[in-house]
Amino acid sequence: MPMDLGMYESRADYKSPKQCQKSSFAFYQAVRDLLPVWVLEDMRTMEVFHWEDDGQACAYSPSEAFLYALVHDHQQYARYLLNRFSTRALEMPSRSFCCCQASTTPHLAMAVRYNRVNILKMIMTTMKDFTDCERRSYLNRHGCVHTDGGKTALHLACDLVRPECLILLLGHGACPYATDLTGNTPLDCLLSQICQSDFDMRTKRICLGYLILFMPTFRFQMKRQLQDNADVWRALIGEQAFQWLSGSSPPSLFVQAMQKLSQSIPTDQLDSLPDFLKPLDFRLDQA
Repeated sequence: MPMDLGMYESRADYKSPKQCQKSSFAFYQAVRDLLPVWVLEDMRTMEVFHWEDDGQACAYSPSEAFLYALVHDHQQYARYLLNRFSTRALEMPSRSFCCCQASTTPHLAMAVRYNRVNILKMIMTTMKDFTDCERRSYLNRHGCVHTDGGKTALHLACDLVRPECLILLLGHGACPYATDLTGNTPLDCLLSQICQSDFDMRTKRICLGYLILFMPTFRFQMKRQLQDNADVWRALIGEQAFQWLSGSSPPSLFVQAMQKLSQSIPTDQLDSLPDFLKPLDFRLDQA
């Protein structure tokens, strides 16, 4: 519940570093406990401050509150912040929340890292307020070097094997050819996960199928490794996928048709397709 302002001797004491730490933790707990939106907004706008490194007490911005909603999967609060503040809720939070101010996409990375699929859908809807150029830039920007290794959200979806996040990002324009700081594409990241462990291979192959749908040409760093270790990769990803990715043969006519479809249909019309044509139902045929 909202905090009692009378517990402090003065307004100055209310904004001291110690009290900022206490009020920040109270707000964190309130979001974690999924308190009603009106309670959280009363706290955010009137009672809660966090302490910045430059020695100032600052109120929580909509984008900082949205980070908390993401972490704790408070979907009602996330929806309110996006509906009320639109793209302001996706702005870069202060340095105390994210050390890499150049990344500017902590919410996207957080949604993928915590697998918040429903909130990620809300973010995709909010991005309609961006121009096409702003949307592409937002989706393909590199994340924090310290926490995300400078990867894009699409790289993280492949690293963490998040198929729902992956198809949402691809379907809304994330580039499958974007490279991280080491030159790896999202496909390189996924193939690395496939060869490191056979755990949950079905989900990894679903992710591979999604990437293939959105990659008319297969440009990635590990192609030579596939060609040099053909038997190993045939066993890992199946004969069809190996043939396509290694360049031995083109994708089937069905896959080529699906690639064209995935590139041309508006994302808001994907749900109107027959089930057998939806990219979400695409699976690699494992030989």
